[in-house]
Amino acid sequence: MSLGDEAQMDNPLVTTTYTTINYDDELVTLCPKENSHNFGALVVPAFFYVVFIVSLVGNGLILFLLLKFENIKTVTNFFILNLVFSDLLFTLPLPFWGYYHHDQWIFGKTSCKMLASMFYIGFYSSILFLTVMTVDRYMAVVHAIYATRTRKMLYVYIVTGLVWVISFFSAIPKFILYGTRENVFYGILCEETGFIIDKINNWKLVGFYQQVVMFFLVPLFIILYCYTLIVVKLNSTKMHNKDRAIKLIFLILLAFFVCWTPYNIIIFIRARQISTDLWEDNCSETIDYAFFICRNIAYFHCCINPFFYTFVGTKFRKHLSQMMGRWVMCGTRYRQSSLSSRTSEYSPQTIYE
Repeated sequence: MSLGDEAQMDNPLVTTTYTTINYDDELVTLCPKENSHNFGALVVPAFFYVVFIVSLVGNGLILFLLLKFENIKTVTNFFILNLVFSDLLFTLPLPFWGYYHHDQWIFGKTSCKMLASMFYIGFYSSILFLTVMTVDRYMAVVHAIYATRTRKMLYVYIVTGLVWVISFFSAIPKFILYGTRENVFYGILCEETGFIIDKINNWKLVGFYQQVVMFFLVPLFIILYCYTLIVVKLNSTKMHNKDRAIKLIFLILLAFFVCWTPYNIIIFIRARQISTDLWEDNCSETIDYAFFICRNIAYFHCCINPFFYTFVGTKFRKHLSQMMGRWVMCGTRYRQSSLSSRTSEYSPQTIYE
């Protein structure tokens, strides 16, 4: 679902009768959806702010641990680094969209285009990097000998570059179509505008099906295939902690499926409404409520990425405990120094300890 559609659903004309507005020299009928509008204005901003904070803290901590303790020029760490950048790129615009859902767009036309593009580049690249990391794990476990010869940094750089290029070009329509326009009831909107409604709907259809097929069904199939073969391989080995690894794989699959499936089902329903000319005629608010809830669940996935792909690993938990241990030791030394300074305020030992 594009942010333009969200604006259209979050800013319906709150009237008691059907209303028509002039949309680039075309009359478009909008349905009164006051209840779903109020629900979105109440729920969406708070959730966006929470996702932004949790994602910023989680991904920021992973970034710090990577740069502080790890060698970036390894296959796994380089993919994790790019996944962190994707999640941050995805979540940084959320406070702006949160304010927009609550009030109106006050950040200007250029910011509307840039933030929408940034959001979708991060959105698409995050899904693709999750898929790439799954394939990389599959190669390392199922085809370990072959992966040893081919799993080089050149391969990582090429794959990473392809992911960013695909994400960038997939987000270009958002940069072209997004802009600002004034609405008599809701002030300035940031959404697809500047073209006739038929062309905008056609581009929406392209975006919807691109999202469902390229950034959900294909990654879901690849992830299911790879992790199924990884589980089969693990079961045939004598690895002492294979049960823990299988449970983690199950949680990763479950999280991806639960977070993204409802959202993509809603997107597919919206696409069918446009393609069958039911978009303007459907005035039910049920799909709007479902959209707000399912989108929030999907966006929350960027918060749990750091947990599944780093914090559950022994190495990163060791780095985290080491860092926390240093902070505790520094705090203990500071308290001891403060206590000593009360009895020997000018002691050279307490000043430089």
